[in-house]
Amino acid sequence: MRDVKKFVRGFRRFQHQYLENRHALFERLVEEGQRPRALVIACCDSRCDPALLTDCDPGDMFVVRNVANLVPPYTQAMSFAATSSAMAFAVRNLEVEHVIVMGHARCGGIRTLMANHPPTCAEEALITQWLDIAEEARLQVLKEMPDSPGDTQARACEQASVLISLENMLSYPWIRSRVEEGSLALHGWYFDMENGELLQYQAEADCFEVLVANNLETSRDSTLEQMIMPGI
Repeated sequence: MRDVKKFVRGFRRFQHQYLENRHALFERLVEEGQRPRALVIACCDSRCDPALLTDCDPGDMFVVRNVANLVPPYTQAMSFAATSSAMAFAVRNLEVEHVIVMGHARCGGIRTLMANHPPTCAEEALITQWLDIAEEARLQVLKEMPDSPGDTQARACEQASVLISLENMLSYPWIRSRVEEGSLALHGWYFDMENGELLQYQAEADCFEVLVANNLETSRDSTLEQMIMPGI
């Protein structure tokens, strides 16, 4: 079993970087409380930390992470209260101005959804029930691209599920009203881990387009390939 010394060393670096060198920031966060500008619905995949990907300071974003970055519809809010209650707190109490649903490449949750295997134990049943939120995305992909390779279908479903979550978000009356009055904006993002790029859904074109391109002079070497392994 691997120990947790890496995390302890990391906390010491955090002490130096923020509690010592950026003491004023944390002093303000303690005294004034948090006022994040955005709620981010992200996947719990260990490779896709939204604060790390966006190089944010503590206090900048209120993050909710779950399997496959899904948002349950309003009709199921009480059944999946962990996500919906966090959304309520961010929107009503913290008054965030933006909500970002951030999907990503090589999502193990979406690949599990696409595989569509019946659960064989209680743990799998929990995951299946949760992933059913995005079932419409799976069916759409199978209908529109039945003969495409599995990786292509998975990528399409990863992006389609972001749109399902955005649509579900608008089923919450207190979110829809804020969107309609212009005090809240919804965004669909997709972290293309394979190419090191950030994509954003553009409603006018009805597709995901590159928001931040990868202009670095890097090659897709074995290190990158080793990192990109399926995982939830």
